[in-house]
Amino acid sequence: MSVKHASVHAKWIIGRVIGTKMYKTAKVRVTRLVLDPYLLKYYNKRKTYFAHDPLQQCTVGDIVLLKALTEARSKHVKHELSDIVYKVGRTATAAAAVSNNLQLVAAFKGKMATRILQRVGKGLKQTKNGLQTKGQVTVVVRSLSAFREDSWFKSLFVRKVDPRKDAHSHLLAKKEDNNLYKIQFHNVKPECLDAYNELCAGVLPSIHADPEYSCELVGTWNTWYGEQDQAVHLWRYRGGYPALTEVMNKLRQNKEFTDFRKERGKMLLSRRNQLLLEFSFWNEPVPRPGPNIYELRSYQLRPGTMIEWGNYWARAIEFRQENQEAVGGFFSQIGSLYTVHHLWAYKDLQSRENTRNSAWQREGWDEVVYYTVPLIQHMESRIMIPMKNSPLM
Repeated sequence: MSVKHASVHAKWIIGRVIGTKMYKTAKVRVTRLVLDPYLLKYYNKRKTYFAHDPLQQCTVGDIVLLKALTEARSKHVKHELSDIVYKVGRTATAAAAVSNNLQLVAAFKGKMATRILQRVGKGLKQTKNGLQTKGQVTVVVRSLSAFREDSWFKSLFVRKVDPRKDAHSHLLAKKEDNNLYKIQFHNVKPECLDAYNELCAGVLPSIHADPEYSCELVGTWNTWYGEQDQAVHLWRYRGGYPALTEVMNKLRQNKEFTDFRKERGKMLLSRRNQLLLEFSFWNEPVPRPGPNIYELRSYQLRPGTMIEWGNYWARAIEFRQENQEAVGGFFSQIGSLYTVHHLWAYKDLQSRENTRNSAWQREGWDEVVYYTVPLIQHMESRIMIPMKNSPLM
C-alpha cells in the first residue's frame, strides 16, 4: 500500500535513523505508514528505551516507531520510502519550511511518542548530542525516487543467526522416542484419483497392520483446498533410520507391494517425500474419531532459524489446544530442508475459523506471530479430507 493512499489514516510511522545533519536535527528514513496492529499493541505495552522524547538517545541505525498526524498531507509524498527530517525547536512557518526539494507536510504540537523497535548492526556510533523536545516539531518529507526499496526493506528484517554447538535435530526432537516420520505427496492424474484411492485403501492398511513391518500409517488424505488432485500419506517408523531401512528392504521382497507400485506409477504425475522428526513439545499423533477435516500448514524457514522457531512455538502451542486441534508438529531432515509441518484437526471450516480467531484473544499469541513471521521464507496451507481406513479420521 502506498503512502499516497495510506498516510491519511496512518497513526504511526516506522523508520530508521540514518544520521544527523546538525545539532538538534536527525534524519529518519520512512519504511511504511501502515503498521500491523498486533505489533503496535505489543510495543505499546512495553516501555522500553525512550517513550516520549522523540529521537532522544537515538543512535544511527535504530529502528524507531513514530506517532504521525492524521492531518498529514499525503499528496506531497511521491515515493513510499522517504527521508523525514526532524527539526526540534520552535514551529517553522510554511514559507520557511519549504525550500528546494523539501516540502512541508505538517506541523504539530506536543511531544511525539516514540518506541525503538529494534537495534541493528554493530559498532554504530552514538549521537554525540541528544535531541531534546521543546515546543513543536516540524516534519519534512523529501522524496527518494532512486532509493532501492528491496535492499532497504530487507535490511530491516535481517536477523543475526547465532552459532549453534549442536544439531537442531538433537535440540528439538523428542529424546525418549526414536521415531522417524515420512510424508509423501503424490500428484495424481485427475481421471485416476478414484482408482488411486481404491488402490491405496487395499494395500496401505495391510502394511500398517502387519507386525513384520516396524512402521505405522499415521494418516492418509486427499487435498480439498490447496494443490488439487493430490494425496498425502504420513508414516511413522519406530526405531528411526534402521527401522526405515529394514522396512524398505522387506517391501522390495513383497510381490503385492511391488505390483502396487507399478500400478500406482501409471496414475501419478509426480511424487516427492520428506523424512521428518517430531518436535518435542507437540503430542504424538494418535488415531482420533471423525469426521474431521485436517489442515497441513507447511513453512519454509530461513536457514539457521529452526531453533528460534522451536523456542517460540514451545510456548505458543498452549494457545492452540482449546479444542484439541493440534495433531502433530514436524521438521524436515531429508528432502526440502528447514521445512516445518504443523498438522491440525477441525470439525469443519467454520470451526477452523472460530478456533484460529479465538487464539488472538489469548495474551501472548500476537507476540508469537510477530516474532515468527520474519523467520518464514514461504508458507502453504492444505485442507485435507481423510481417505477411508485412515487412522486419523
